[in-house]
Amino acid sequence: MILNVLRQVHEQVAAAAARQYGLTEVPAFAIEVPPNRALGDLAVTIAFQLARSLRKAPRAIAQELAGVLGAIPGVTKVEAAPNGYLNLSLDRRAFLLARLVGPGGAAATIVTPGAKTIVEHTAINPNKAAHIGHLRNAALGDTLARVLSFRHTPVEVQNYIDDLGVQVADIIIGFREIEGKTLGGIREIADTTRFDYYCWDLYSRVTEWYEGHPERLEVRAQALHDLEAGHNDTAEIGTFIADRIVRAHLKTMTRLNIGYDLLTYEGDILRLQFWARAFEILKAQGAVFLQTEGKLAGCWVMRIEEGDAPPDESSEEGGDAIEPREKVIVRSNGVVTYVGKDLANQFWKFGLLGKDFRYRLFGTQASGRPLWATTSGDTDPAAPAFGRATHIYNVIDSRQMYLQALLSQALRTLGHAEEAEHSIHFSYEMVALSHATARELGYEVPPEGDEARKPFVEVSGRKGLGVKVDDLLDLLTEKAAIEVGKRNPELAPDERARTAAQIAVAAIRYFMLKFSRGKLIVFDIEEALSFEGETGPYLQYAVVRANNIFNKLQEREGRTAAAIISALDRTPAGELDSIDCWAMVFEAARLDDVVEQVVRSLEFSSLAKYAFGLAQMFNAFYHRYPILSEERADLKYWRAAAVAYVRDELTRALGLMGIDVPARM
Repeated sequence: MILNVLRQVHEQVAAAAARQYGLTEVPAFAIEVPPNRALGDLAVTIAFQLARSLRKAPRAIAQELAGVLGAIPGVTKVEAAPNGYLNLSLDRRAFLLARLVGPGGAAATIVTPGAKTIVEHTAINPNKAAHIGHLRNAALGDTLARVLSFRHTPVEVQNYIDDLGVQVADIIIGFREIEGKTLGGIREIADTTRFDYYCWDLYSRVTEWYEGHPERLEVRAQALHDLEAGHNDTAEIGTFIADRIVRAHLKTMTRLNIGYDLLTYEGDILRLQFWARAFEILKAQGAVFLQTEGKLAGCWVMRIEEGDAPPDESSEEGGDAIEPREKVIVRSNGVVTYVGKDLANQFWKFGLLGKDFRYRLFGTQASGRPLWATTSGDTDPAAPAFGRATHIYNVIDSRQMYLQALLSQALRTLGHAEEAEHSIHFSYEMVALSHATARELGYEVPPEGDEARKPFVEVSGRKGLGVKVDDLLDLLTEKAAIEVGKRNPELAPDERARTAAQIAVAAIRYFMLKFSRGKLIVFDIEEALSFEGETGPYLQYAVVRANNIFNKLQEREGRTAAAIISALDRTPAGELDSIDCWAMVFEAARLDDVVEQVVRSLEFSSLAKYAFGLAQMFNAFYHRYPILSEERADLKYWRAAAVAYVRDELTRALGLMGIDVPARM
């Protein structure tokens, strides 16, 4: 890849400038890619940064540096451009061969010994089936973990399970108050139905049950109290429901190639006295205080720093709008809010709590990766070390922005400025449906209503209006199977089904990544599933097409890709002088640089667009430059080598997005 080349060039240019001009400190400069390969492969800007201090024209500085730079491994030519850039051309033959026969993967990234990054994502309330709104969170979080791992950053992926929340309490109330079920009856339903779907419908019925009956909220309050207290019928029902729903969620996420290292249960934060310890720390340092007057009298609150508050913070006690200067951490009845539990969990992640969870092996995921969970029982001595991270990414939608800011504020107040800086809210906007997709999934919007005038349909799990992830995957898989069958009628049913499932995942995951995370997504089935345009299936098809070239070369000539590559050192490399061929190779080599940009910006749309652009370059090259029908052996095999490299890097880019490549399409 390109990063090692860029680092080597940067080091030698900086050293040459220091020698030439007697500098003790060389100003920061960039290494760019010229707009035209004829100008060179790399363009160094250092002359512009030195011009003012040296009182020389950039062109003169570039000429002087070109003369003293000396040999750089892998660079064949250094020229001073008239505009002041220092242009470098790479040894194309050596560059491609080194990447074809060398180890795959990213260039080594310097990581502080013992450093770990925690990525917490998904965090679906365990009360009903996962819906399309959860997809963006999971896709972003999983891709973040993948790109961090690609650059050799140790990553721990956590999934927070809110087993004590309002949503779980409401499902318990639905079973008991609406359906009159005990734990035995609920267990029977779970054993004989699609339980997460059953709870989906029940949840919307509970919402209706509350409407017009504010006194019924007392039933919820009592259920929440019983859940937290534990060792009662309500808590036992809640534990059973959460376990069954979490297992359903994990099956859904497995279909999307998403996995985890640790399930963190909110109940264990309370049962293991995490919150009690965090509360002691917060009180001792003055981060929270007991409010003695006003609507929040009797509550322990945290003062909200200017700029962190939402425009209309509401009282945790009565729901009336108040001036947004304080956030309730513990209610006047002694119940800790979810913000308090989040604070305790964040302290633990950084290793600042002085306490640790106990752990149990939850199971083994389809990938073979073990999945652990927190527990209040005995810990498994074989459990790995969790927590104690140096960086934390909490993947949560933008509506939680100020609450995430409170986590950083608390860390700063306690004197942990570095941890506050490394406590990162990875925010994103929500997902809606196109009207066509809503109709296809059975949601008819009344033509006279306000929703009909909007360009999209908003989803609401509480109202039962939404798309279950499994339903969406099933529909996309069904549609993809029809298309695959048309293109490959000879495929066996099981292979067609496997291919269709891979295409469905690509359609969803690429769609969730290709937009800026600050933009609301309007999901459209036809757009996402198209084999043409900026879609996951289009990228998959580019790799399948490249693989077909090598399949046919082996069928016709008995030459594998490895055999072709091994013979290249004896083959003239004139084809790499072709601008199109070299441009494609050079672009493929930029994957590690793109990943670094993605990690800095946290914008995965740039990774998606990079992969799409590379696929477009390959498809254009495929149509313009024949390989299988080329009569000249040198042209054929260097073109094939270029395609092999592009194929490998495009496959790797797809892997970073959690997308597999089918054998056929």
